[in-house]
Amino acid sequence: MPALAVFLFVTLPWLNPFTPGPVAQVGPLLFAWVCAAGVLLAFAFDRQRGENPQIVSALTAAWAVAACLSALVGLAQYFGAASAFGVWVNHTGVGEAFGNLRQRNQFATLQNIGLFALVWLAAPALAVGARHSAAGERAFPWQSLRSPALLLGAALLGAGNAASSSRTGLLQLFLVWLLVWGWQRTAGRNAAQPRWRLTVRLAVVLTTLLAFALATFALPWLAGLDPLGSGAWARLRAGDSACASRLTLWGNVLHLIELKPWLGWGWGELDYAHFVTLYPGERFCAILDNAHNLPLHLAVELGLPAALALCGGALWLVWRGQPWREQHPTRQLAWGVLAVIGLHSLLEYPLWYGPFQMAAVLSVWLLWWVPRHSASAGSYKSFRPLALYSYALIALIIVAYCSFAAWNYYLVSQLYLPANQRANAYRENTLQKVRSAWLYQDTVRFAELTTTALTADNAAYQNALAKNMLHFSPEAKVVEVLLNSAVLLGRTDVVTFYAARYRAAFPKDDDGWMRPSSAPEAAAEAPP
Repeated sequence: MPALAVFLFVTLPWLNPFTPGPVAQVGPLLFAWVCAAGVLLAFAFDRQRGENPQIVSALTAAWAVAACLSALVGLAQYFGAASAFGVWVNHTGVGEAFGNLRQRNQFATLQNIGLFALVWLAAPALAVGARHSAAGERAFPWQSLRSPALLLGAALLGAGNAASSSRTGLLQLFLVWLLVWGWQRTAGRNAAQPRWRLTVRLAVVLTTLLAFALATFALPWLAGLDPLGSGAWARLRAGDSACASRLTLWGNVLHLIELKPWLGWGWGELDYAHFVTLYPGERFCAILDNAHNLPLHLAVELGLPAALALCGGALWLVWRGQPWREQHPTRQLAWGVLAVIGLHSLLEYPLWYGPFQMAAVLSVWLLWWVPRHSASAGSYKSFRPLALYSYALIALIIVAYCSFAAWNYYLVSQLYLPANQRANAYRENTLQKVRSAWLYQDTVRFAELTTTALTADNAAYQNALAKNMLHFSPEAKVVEVLLNSAVLLGRTDVVTFYAARYRAAFPKDDDGWMRPSSAPEAAAEAPP
């Protein structure tokens, strides 16, 4: 039962299709945390106290199944057939695929996590062939490998990765190949390891690479699209527009780091910092709430010293772990999952999402649980009674918090529903009733700001609230309330300062706040 529970709780967050508003990330995040609590409870009730190889098998199978099912979902999306599955599959246009993760790079990262899982599943399947070889019989690897299922899964993951059109997924695929090839070279020096046993694991990765290459041209052709104008290769050739490129984004972030190098702008303040800063060069043209690079994000929000300490500590742990010399299949799996998430974290922010948080924590846990120099692939540390109680206690705390957070989120969400769709108790005086929510108060204040009519009587309150909301979501509608309330209050200094930023951040929305002479002065001022 513990192994089955681990399988279900690890699989479900990847396949969850529901994202109740107003903040799309909240529901999936809370669901993933509840599933993580379920995994902890499964560990706590494991009668073998951790000396249970089925736990690793269940975890690996969960990653493989989640990736393969998501690949099927992605292919259905790519060909415009997602609507046949109703609410259980997110809908996209033809030529798009992202599973139920709602983002192509996250979908591609899951495909590569699944590929590492298939590589791990290939390893124990070879033990039968090894025994035949030891008995003096010729071992034919493709029979002992359960090749049809593994190679079919590898081909499916390659097709899913190609359907995503993710450039990150393409880079990760080469990283998977490099790691598995490096581990083969290391293990090939070990006379106890049959060479075909290692080559077969490479064959799984090679199958995915070949399937990716074939699907890159076949999928667009089958969908009626231009094979040369679709897919990751086409996106690599085309690139992004200057204002939407990562180079522009990272250049802006480096400028922000230069402005506040020691303590940073504060956690969660990047979107405000980006809005309030007038850059000397090209400006990233979207609201920027993440640096799309984990070291840069830590540096801009926490400061260079904290970022160097955290990143340096992580690099030191990797150097001590020496994953390139790893020989244990389970530890290789853990390092592989961390590697693809790490590469993704240099280009986006997967660790802000529940399934990737679970995958990263479980991988670190595997590195702790599986002894580094164990001679047996099934050798694991046993759980002490205190650890079992700790798992159960942490799980209960997580469930309690998520239940409380879900109720608060339900209350706050009433503000964003039409009156006739709200719960009966919240159809009147909704704002006053949901103010009692402990969590998501910024979401409440945002609703208050954007739904309250601006008058001379409430101009001062709305002005202060709008300034506060710039730190939560510096959207055009927030800045407009700030500017209009400042006009009513006669605060020309506020208008001068924020109009310049409004024009720079939202040039298409600017409807009368064009003040060319104010921009040079505003660039040198602090927020009034």
